[in-house]
Amino acid sequence: MTQNGVYPFSAPEIRPISAKMTFFKIAPVLALVAALSAGCASGPPTPNPNQTQAYKAVFANPYPPGTYEHFTAEPAYPKTYKVYRDQAALRSDGTTRITIDLGLQRALLYKNEQIAMDYPISSGRTTFPTPPGSYMVLEKLESDKRSNLYGTIYDAEGNVHKTDADSNKDEIPEGGSFKGAAMPYWLRLSWSGVGMHRGRVPRYPASHGCVRMPSTVASTVFSYTPQGTPVSIVE
Repeated sequence: MTQNGVYPFSAPEIRPISAKMTFFKIAPVLALVAALSAGCASGPPTPNPNQTQAYKAVFANPYPPGTYEHFTAEPAYPKTYKVYRDQAALRSDGTTRITIDLGLQRALLYKNEQIAMDYPISSGRTTFPTPPGSYMVLEKLESDKRSNLYGTIYDAEGNVHKTDADSNKDEIPEGGSFKGAAMPYWLRLSWSGVGMHRGRVPRYPASHGCVRMPSTVASTVFSYTPQGTPVSIVE
């Protein structure tokens, strides 16, 4: 203490930073910067040399299984032969209508405006196109319907003379006969010969103008489609 009773002031000691201390504090930062710079300069990492095939993306359907959204979101739709059925909707009381989409080659059966079935069809080929329009079911015949225009011609011995024959154009041999193609589960749409029936259903238009239904659905559609049901054929 001085004479005035005040402690003498002394400046704090300033210690120089050693080179060793500086290195250990700055080295990690420098290492990170160097790594980032190297990554930018070298580009993406080298692919796994043991991988011989490219990975393919796996489709994940975003909709719950069993729903109509799930059915139509599948990559195979609309070309699939699969059929969508909502049994509760089918069995419900109420009005029925059918929409046939010539572009998709599929038909939708609605019950109370709810989709009850979605199934493949085969409409008329280019030379015998199915005419679009609004129709209704005029007639129902489960098994006693045959075409009076298209079928098979037999010779006098009963052998096949010509298949896919047109009774108006193809000549019938002497003693031979013409047998119209069977059209089971017939649902007439026009008196000019357009209707729906069971038949071969490739995934493209192949009929003489009618709308063919596969055997897996023909009886069901026939059962749930009363006479007078509206049918829309759209392109």
